[in-house]
Amino acid sequence: MDRYISDQRPWWRSLSRRTLQRDLWAGLTGAVIVLPQGVAFALLAGLPPEYGLYTAIVPVIIAALFGSSHHLMSGPTTPISVVLFTTVSVLAPPETPAYISLILTLTFMVGAFQLAMGLARLGMLVNFISQAVIIGFTAGAALLIITSQTRHLLGLEMSRDLSFWRAWQSVAQHLGDSHLPSLIVGITTLVVAIAIQRLRPRWPSLFIAMVIGALTAAVMGGADVGIRLLGELPSELPPISAPDFSLTTFAQLASGAFAIALLGLLEAVSIARSIAAFSHQQHDANREFVGQGLSNIVGSFFSSFASSGSFSRSGINFRAGAVTPLAAVFSALLVFLIVLIAAPLAAYLPIPAVAMILILVAYRLIDWRQIRTIFRANPTDAAVLITTFTATLFVELTFAVYVGVILSLMLHLNRISHPSIVSMVPRDTQLGRRFDEAPLKHECPQLSIVRIDGSLFFGASNFVERGLRDIDSAKGGANRILILGDGINFIDVTGAEALLREAERLRSRGGDLYLCDLKAGVLEVMEKGGYAKELGLKNVFGTKSEAIAAIYPELDHERCRQCQVRLFKECPPREPDDVGR
Repeated sequence: MDRYISDQRPWWRSLSRRTLQRDLWAGLTGAVIVLPQGVAFALLAGLPPEYGLYTAIVPVIIAALFGSSHHLMSGPTTPISVVLFTTVSVLAPPETPAYISLILTLTFMVGAFQLAMGLARLGMLVNFISQAVIIGFTAGAALLIITSQTRHLLGLEMSRDLSFWRAWQSVAQHLGDSHLPSLIVGITTLVVAIAIQRLRPRWPSLFIAMVIGALTAAVMGGADVGIRLLGELPSELPPISAPDFSLTTFAQLASGAFAIALLGLLEAVSIARSIAAFSHQQHDANREFVGQGLSNIVGSFFSSFASSGSFSRSGINFRAGAVTPLAAVFSALLVFLIVLIAAPLAAYLPIPAVAMILILVAYRLIDWRQIRTIFRANPTDAAVLITTFTATLFVELTFAVYVGVILSLMLHLNRISHPSIVSMVPRDTQLGRRFDEAPLKHECPQLSIVRIDGSLFFGASNFVERGLRDIDSAKGGANRILILGDGINFIDVTGAEALLREAERLRSRGGDLYLCDLKAGVLEVMEKGGYAKELGLKNVFGTKSEAIAAIYPELDHERCRQCQVRLFKECPPREPDDVGR
C-alpha cells in the first residue's frame, strides 16, 4: 500500500524522491495522451486546435492543487466540449474572435458557479450518487472510450458522431478494410504495456509502450505506409485573454453556464469517486468543487475553455503510478514544454498506439469484482447499475449519471418511507431478559410490542399508520400497542401527528398507544411540539420494564388468567390444571 498517500496528512508531507519519480513518469504519460485529445476536443468545441492544448496546462495545475483527489486529471473533455459548442454556436460563428470571446466568458461563468457551490459546501449533494451508479457509469464510459478508439486502432475512416450501436455496426461492416500496419502498431503497444506491467511493475509501462509503438511505426514506414500520426502542433504559449464582463453577455450565457457547471462538477466528482474506489483514498467533494471552479476561472484568462475531470486521462494517471497531485502538475508543465519546444517530435506519435493505451486503461477501469458482488448481494443496486450502464451507452454521457442519481434517490426514498415494523416479545436468556421478534401466536393477546426501525416523517407516516392498524386488526381490535422507539432516528410534525391519530383510534376501541426508549432528538420534538402532553405523559416511558409495569394493571385480568402465553413477569402464575398443557 506504499503507492497511496495516507488520508491523515497532506500529500506534500509524504513527498520523496521515489514519489516524485513516479509522479513525473505518470505526468509524462498523461502529457503524451492529452496532445491528440486536446486538439480533437478543441475542434469539437468549435475552437482552433491550440486551445485544446492551452486547456491542458493552466486549468490542470489549478484543479490538481486545489482539489482533493490525488489522481483526478482535469482538462478538456468530450461532454463539456459538445455542450460548449451547442451553447455558443447559436450566438456567433465558430472559430471567430466573437465566438472565442463568448467561450472564454462562458468558461469564467462556469468557474464562478462552481466556486460558489463549493464555498456553499454543496458537495454533499454528490453523496446521493450510489456506488452502483458510479460503477455502472464507469463501465459504460469505459466501453464508450473503447468504442471511440477502435476506429483509430483499426485505421478505419468513420464519423466521430456515430452512436455507440451505430459505431460498432460500422466497425463490423468495414472490418475487412482494417489497416494492418496500424493494427500491428496497436498490438505491439499493448503487448509491451502488459509485459512491462507484469515483469517490471515499477517501470512507466504506458510511456515505454508508447515509445515502442512510435518506434514500431517508424520502422514500418510511418505515414508512408498509411499509419496516421498526430501531425504538427502549434508552438505558441497560452496568450493572456480577457472574458467579456458585460451584463448583456452574462444574461445570454447564464443558463448555459449553470448547466455546464453542474455537468462539469458531476463529471469531476464521479471520476474522483471512481478512482477512489481503486486507490482507497478519501476525497472531499467541496474541495473538488472549489478546485474545478478556480481552474475554470483562472483558465479563462489563459485562453482555456471550460474543463472538467477526464475519465481516460485520470485512469491513465492512476495506472501509470501517480501518487500525488504533482503528477497532474508535471503533465501540464510537460504539455507546456512540448508546445513550446517539442511540437515537431510530438507530430510523429502514431494514433494507433495512443488508441491502444486508451483502450487498455478503459478496460481496467471496469471493476469486475464489484459488479459481481453487486449482482450477488442486492438486486436493487444491480438494477441501478444496469440502468446507469445502459443509459451511458445510449444517451448523453452526463445525462446517464442523472438517470442513475434519480433512480438511486427514488429507491432510497422508497426504502426510508417504508420503515421496518416488527412485533417483539420478551425472552429470558443467559444475559438477562431481552426482546426478540416473535410470531403472532407467541404475543400477548392484549398488548402488542412493536419496534419501528426508521424515521417517522411525512413520507413514512401513512405506512406506519397502516402497519399499526394491521397489528391491531390481527388481534381483533381493542388492542394496546407499545412502540419501542430506540429504532426511530427522526420524527417530524407529520409523524408525531400520525402517532396521535393512532392513539385516538385505539382509545375509541378501548385500547391505547404507548411509547418508550425514545431517542433524545425524538423526545425533544414530542415535548416541544406538545405531542407528548397530548398523547399523555403517563403513556411515555423511559424503559421497557417501566412501560410494562405501568401498562399491565390496565389490561383485562380475566383474560390474563385464561391466557397461555404468560410473557411478562407481572402475569399471574399458571393454574394447577394448566401446568401440563
